[in-house]
Amino acid sequence: MSTVQDFSGYPPTWCPGCGNWGIGAAVKTALVQLGHNPSSILAVFGIGCSGNTNDFLNAYAIHSLHGRAIPTAVGMKLANHKMSVLAIVGDGDCYGEGGNHFIHACRGNHNITVIVHDNCVYGLTTGQVAPTAQKGFKSKSTPSGIIEIPVTPLGLAIVEGATFVAQGFTGNVSHLTELIKKGIVHKGFSLINVLQPCVSFNKINTFSYYKERAYQLADDYNFQDIHVALEKALEPTLADKFPLGVIYQSERTTFDDSLPQLKEKTLLEKERFLNYDKILEDFV
Repeated sequence: MSTVQDFSGYPPTWCPGCGNWGIGAAVKTALVQLGHNPSSILAVFGIGCSGNTNDFLNAYAIHSLHGRAIPTAVGMKLANHKMSVLAIVGDGDCYGEGGNHFIHACRGNHNITVIVHDNCVYGLTTGQVAPTAQKGFKSKSTPSGIIEIPVTPLGLAIVEGATFVAQGFTGNVSHLTELIKKGIVHKGFSLINVLQPCVSFNKINTFSYYKERAYQLADDYNFQDIHVALEKALEPTLADKFPLGVIYQSERTTFDDSLPQLKEKTLLEKERFLNYDKILEDFV
């Protein structure tokens, strides 16, 4: 049985009080409770403070290019669809530079779990505005305030075909851990958007801000009703409220289950993909 320590890499260098600490703890705890070990998980990271988790999580992992974590995760899943694949990214990385990849991974229902550190800023580059920031948010890149309205990641994921959409808060690590476990177990594209205060560069969306506005969905909430789910997904924009829990969940054939090439064995196990001379002969 693995332990949290087995999944621990170098000591994290996040700012004291940063919400990333809660996400890191929740991810490791979820993997342990699901019975995983560092050799049974594939992980890919974007660029930014969230991407630094590459050094802090012991697993088969790749530090991707900015905005390119999701297509890298898709490639990992197609190469070995028997493995669980995590993409751990930031809101700017995923919804900004990687927004196009995010949309098409949702509609393809790729069987990966995407965990987004949503702090409304580009923290590693010292606080420029991210796509989830509220209209009027002032930063180094928008000194007069951002003109655009924020993206709606939960609603975007639902309408584009994601089959598991959830939201957590780093102020409640035990609840977040359960959401991550459900996302990993779910068969299909899973999004866990995590409200993660940046204590250094975002003085608006703080822990106290979310504690006043975030609430857990009731036990009888119907997460299978897409109309109800879309209403909840729009609450952050329309009502300044943040629902926590599984917002939407459905069943649909995954991308890898639709490929006849993967019915018998993984691409990794196929002789063609082990014969590099044959690959060179065909493509060079």
